[in-house]
Amino acid sequence: MEGKDQCFSSDEEPPVSPTGQYFNSSALSVSILAVFESEIPIDDSPTIETLESVFLPINPRFSSIMVKDKNGVTRWRKVTVNLEDHINIPSFPPKLEHYDKYVNEYISKIAYDQLSQSKPLWEIHIIKYPTKTAQGTLVFKLHHSLGDGFSLMGALFSCVRRADDPSKPLTFPSHKAKKSQKEAFWSGTIRGMSMGVNTFRDFGWSLWKSTLGKDDLSPMRSGEIGVEFRPINICCNEFGLDDIKRIKDKLGGTINDVISGVIFYGLHLYMLDCGHDPNTSKVTALVLLNTRNVTSYQTLEELTKPKAKTSWGNNFGFLHATVPKCENAKEADPLYFVTAARKLIKSKRNSLSVFLTGKFLEMMRKIRGPEVTAKYIHATLKNTSMTISNLIGPLEQMIIAGHPVKSFHFMVVGVPQSLTITVVSYMGKLKVVMGAQQGFINSELLTSCMAISFQRILEATKLNKT
Repeated sequence: MEGKDQCFSSDEEPPVSPTGQYFNSSALSVSILAVFESEIPIDDSPTIETLESVFLPINPRFSSIMVKDKNGVTRWRKVTVNLEDHINIPSFPPKLEHYDKYVNEYISKIAYDQLSQSKPLWEIHIIKYPTKTAQGTLVFKLHHSLGDGFSLMGALFSCVRRADDPSKPLTFPSHKAKKSQKEAFWSGTIRGMSMGVNTFRDFGWSLWKSTLGKDDLSPMRSGEIGVEFRPINICCNEFGLDDIKRIKDKLGGTINDVISGVIFYGLHLYMLDCGHDPNTSKVTALVLLNTRNVTSYQTLEELTKPKAKTSWGNNFGFLHATVPKCENAKEADPLYFVTAARKLIKSKRNSLSVFLTGKFLEMMRKIRGPEVTAKYIHATLKNTSMTISNLIGPLEQMIIAGHPVKSFHFMVVGVPQSLTITVVSYMGKLKVVMGAQQGFINSELLTSCMAISFQRILEATKLNKT
């Protein structure tokens, strides 16, 4: 799915991209929470100045609202921003040593609260209370119609500096640029034939899953109507990137293969601990993919260049991935889940299903309109058990308005699923974050199962002689 909007002058009202309309419709209202944990107590005095001089200039969308013109076209209209309307500073009971319970409950609440359509679709929450992991917490809530995770996190990274040397830019883990899916199609006859088979299978299965193929109810899928409006618990596991690379180097593949295997194994262990046989249920993850052919975030200046490699907007697709089955998972070789994940991901990469799905949605929008298309996407999400997405964070420590960032993560909220999983790297650590439906998923048990999964896979890697 693609949607590109360049920066516009005050007298212009560019149309909202199709994907932006899908994510802000009667069927869907999806946002992103970006959570930054501070090493020091938060001083909120520079907030207004920082937002005005750094955040708002990043893109006109941060100063715009959605309106419909006389022809029914949804457009971005620039408005005067009252920054105080976007800043929230909660108050909790005094004189507690740690405020983890209050902070978690507060973040859970803002996760399902709807953003006001009468002002620009973002807000900031400054939580000036210590937890066991931070002296204060800063939460940005950004509506997904403003841009995809790549655009929005890139915008936030434009607001921060390196803690060790603010004059230097942040750096990110690099990887080789990949060919686009169109280019890859012509890279070889044999691979082309394989891609054709995979594309036909994956695209057909995606259509079936979006319409008729609901996942079974399980400890990860309640199937409740309106689950996107229910409170969630956000829980995290943090793993060392060096350990993950050690597993990768031993087994081959990529870091994504390893962490996918850890997640799949952890889900198996969780279902077993809940007294549910994972092999009796269809469990599918909807994996969100960045479709830009780039290797790292771009600066504000790079994004706004006329010939930029990529542009601001929603540029992503999704694919369905079945969680591998395994008999007696607690006794089985944990490395099976990593090798199964690698095989699955390799097959999905060698497919044009994401490209065809985007074309199909665009055709549906032109014929039946954005609201019908949004309902189709809602059904696609509702019929699966979870969503998985990932972003790359900087190698160096960040500093926001003089506040060193100890840790950060993001979460996609407003999705009609009981479980959402996000993955982000930062300062040599990789964090797996789970947004779990409150009162249905045991978030403490799920976190424990993910930790056990990673530890067993790491230990099995050390014992593996191949």
